[in-house]
Amino acid sequence: MRCFLCRKFDNCMAKLSLTYRFLRFIGLNYSEEEYGNVSLLRVIRQAIVNIWHKLLLNMMDWAILEPVNPRRLRPFFIKCMGAHVGKNIFIGDHVNIDLSHADMIYIEDHVHVASGCRLLCHQRDLSHYYVGDDYAKLGYRLGEICLHKGCLIGMDSFIMPGVTIGEGAIVGAGSLVTKDIPAWSIATGRPAKVVKSIPVRPN
Repeated sequence: MRCFLCRKFDNCMAKLSLTYRFLRFIGLNYSEEEYGNVSLLRVIRQAIVNIWHKLLLNMMDWAILEPVNPRRLRPFFIKCMGAHVGKNIFIGDHVNIDLSHADMIYIEDHVHVASGCRLLCHQRDLSHYYVGDDYAKLGYRLGEICLHKGCLIGMDSFIMPGVTIGEGAIVGAGSLVTKDIPAWSIATGRPAKVVKSIPVRPN
């Protein structure tokens, strides 16, 4: 029985690229769906891009640049990473964006992203994950993040893949946003839920 399982495992691995087998051998837990048949050149190219993006991400928090960082340099750096950035954006310190999928992030004018926030455009797809399955074989669920005009993302909040934050909406500090937040509303919690609608200014 053991020999049969070993042969089955060897046959499965033989179908995978040498690059993927090398990545698994050195301990990198990449998805088989995404990396099972990739070239070494692609991996090297992506690694170089990730290093460049990581450098930009670190430069966002350099103390010497702090006076102009929140509204000038940080939005510029995020744009260099591939994100779509509007005008008059505020980005707090230690904000992390999805480096591998920055082009899926859309930030409109006058958006405020407070310190410590995370914008994630990918996560493991658990819809077909069962007892005994290999987690590394799972693919990823990708989704764009859209922060519409004038919204505020509170400190240390997580924005998950596929989420849209409506115009003028406020996300409370420390929230985990897994679903869309409608315009002109206040949401908070883990997971975030709408707790109040912002009223229209009286005449």
